[in-house]
Amino acid sequence: MTGSPTRVVLATRNAHKVGELRAVLTPLLPDVEVLTVDAFDDVPEVAETEVTFAGNALLKARAVAAATGLPAIADDSGIAVDVLGGAPGIFSARWAGRHGDDAANLELLLAQIADVPAQHRGGAFVCAAAIALPDGTSAVREGRSRGTITTAPAGGGGFGYDPVFVPEGADRTLAEHTPEEKNAISHRGRAFRALAPVVVDALAGRPIHGGSGSEQD
Repeated sequence: MTGSPTRVVLATRNAHKVGELRAVLTPLLPDVEVLTVDAFDDVPEVAETEVTFAGNALLKARAVAAATGLPAIADDSGIAVDVLGGAPGIFSARWAGRHGDDAANLELLLAQIADVPAQHRGGAFVCAAAIALPDGTSAVREGRSRGTITTAPAGGGGFGYDPVFVPEGADRTLAEHTPEEKNAISHRGRAFRALAPVVVDALAGRPIHGGSGSEQD
């Protein structure tokens, strides 16, 4: 990839996620111009109607690629708590009933497991990252980070469930990590590092494969 930058579109309007994804992708894809859907007119909102992280990520990436005529990158992610059978899962962003209400989501989750002892408060952050081309070709990769759920939020960084998640091997929540520290160990960082070689192949015109390779601890 030489000459003028190749362009890809992030299929999200979430400002927190845009910043995090750009921080992860820029070092991996230095010659790629990373745009957002806000740079285009009439890109539709995509309802997350699939029942898996991978399905929702592919749904969003394919819709935005079709609307913009450019390769599109999307993710779907959430927290899976062991004692809740993997919930909130794909419903993480709207667990309390209203999409994106982080404070309410945290409050509800902590209330649901308030009486669960520390040794049983395990869970994982999961992210599926997808690329789709305008011709419909697509691929998805997954990242996963294990950890434990705290009894109260801590830290002012990150977003979503970061203030109540302590990664394995750490003694601080993700919200207490610097952005660089978080990206090195997070589910989203791992998913997009796994996806980056696929993006390079796609932009170079090489075949890509849709398998769900992953990076996890």
